[in-house]
Amino acid sequence: MPEVEEAEDVKQAGVSSEPYRGPDRRSKPTPFLSKFSFVGGQRKTGGRRPGENREVFIDRYPLWTWIMLTLFLVLNLLDAHFTLIYLQRGGEEANPVAVRLLYAGMGTFIGVKAVGVGLGAMVFCILNNFRNSRIGVAIALCFYQLLLLYHMSLYYGWVGNVIS
Repeated sequence: MPEVEEAEDVKQAGVSSEPYRGPDRRSKPTPFLSKFSFVGGQRKTGGRRPGENREVFIDRYPLWTWIMLTLFLVLNLLDAHFTLIYLQRGGEEANPVAVRLLYAGMGTFIGVKAVGVGLGAMVFCILNNFRNSRIGVAIALCFYQLLLLYHMSLYYGWVGNVIS
C-alpha cells in the first residue's frame, strides 16, 4: 500500500493536496505597476491554480516578450532612418504629425518617435499576458514590417523611379 504511505508522509510534512479554501490573505490585488516591475520581481506566472495564469500581471517577462519588443523598437528606428533618407532624396512625409516634428528638427523627430514607441512597448510588455496586448504587438510588428518593405522598395527603386 504505497499510496497510503505517501499520504501519511504528506500529512506529516504539513502539505495538503487539497486546494486552499480559506480567506484571501492578500490585502489588495496585484497592481499594474509595482516596485518589483523593474527590479527584484519574482512572478514569472500568474497563479498557482489552473486558469490563473491568463490575463494577470507578472514581474518577470519571458524571453520571447523581450525579443518581440526589441524587434518592435529596431523596426521603429529603421522606419525613422529610411524616412530621413527618403526626405533627403526629395520625398515628402505623408504623416502630418511627423511633418511637424521634422520642422522642429531631426533630433526632435527621432527622439519623440523613439520615446513614443518605447512607452508603447513598455505598456505592451507589462500587459504581455493579456490577449489583446499580444494581438496589438502582432499587428504593430506586421505594420512595421510592411512599412520597412515599403521603405526598401523606395530605397532600391523596386517600384520605379519614385524619387530622384
